[in-house]
Amino acid sequence: MTIIGITMGCPAGIGPEIILRYFAGNEDSTNIRAVVLGDRKVLEKCSADLQLPAQCVSWTPGSPLPASGIPVVQLSALELEDIEWGHPNKATGIAMAHYIESGVKLAQQGHIQGIATCPISKSSLNDAGYHFPGHTEMLATLTKAPSFAMMMAGSKLRVTLVTIHCPLRDVANSLTKEAVYSMIRTTHQALGIDFAINEPKIAVAGLNPHGGENRLFGSEEEQVIGPAIELARTKKINVSGPYPPDTVFFKAASGDFDAVVCMYHDQGLIPFKLLHFEDGVNITLGLPIVRTSVDHGTAYDIAGKGLASHRSLDEAVKLAAVISRNRASHSR
Repeated sequence: MTIIGITMGCPAGIGPEIILRYFAGNEDSTNIRAVVLGDRKVLEKCSADLQLPAQCVSWTPGSPLPASGIPVVQLSALELEDIEWGHPNKATGIAMAHYIESGVKLAQQGHIQGIATCPISKSSLNDAGYHFPGHTEMLATLTKAPSFAMMMAGSKLRVTLVTIHCPLRDVANSLTKEAVYSMIRTTHQALGIDFAINEPKIAVAGLNPHGGENRLFGSEEEQVIGPAIELARTKKINVSGPYPPDTVFFKAASGDFDAVVCMYHDQGLIPFKLLHFEDGVNITLGLPIVRTSVDHGTAYDIAGKGLASHRSLDEAVKLAAVISRNRASHSR
């Protein structure tokens, strides 16, 4: 059996709701068991406020899992008056950071085989004293990962990003041959190991309109991206490009490629979320532990209203289990 820890994310966001909905829809799962890394009182408040019947059971890592109910590792002691749906505060920021830290430790200790994270507030995280631009960078620091990458994965499209949380005006200056090559290599390794794809096919998107149009609209394709692709080919990686950004995602979604390496955040996430807004999964590549995440945010505007979908969390837990098993098979 594969045990995946679900970090609750921001207690004031939709994390508690989608967790309750996840367990309501996965009561009969035998191959995957999920445990919640969060706060039992918050889940019970959400259950009562939204009339989502749930039985939360305290669980101590290393002990047998309960036969029924939602296993919860109690990691915070928030006062319920501190929880106002849609309104994070310093206390919720500290709590959600602690859930992440504990999830990493439990995965490293082998109590769980991976973590699936619910959404956090980046501003609340920083207000609580954790100065990271997001989940990905925090996890990389906690695991001392020398290199890492964000992949968004769905049934039709997978994308990775050379730059992540980088202002658009700084993207071009942030691109180097080494950075693009590193992302191609990381993507290739993940497709082969985590997804068990034999001879994966990777496309690389250009940066500029029409792929630069022979330097008419920019030179990054010829000076940076193209040389990185050529270097990857010498390492026997099946990669091609750079392709014009306005056509490469259609080709990938049609099955021509297993993933697209993108130059910046929105270049990859706009087409991805168009196809996989509700069922997409965020994966952090390069970590020594398995980490997947929902592909959406805290959705404070609908928190506590009973409108949140748990589809992305469902897919994140399933994919975390698949990756964990694939890694175990690869290491044998």
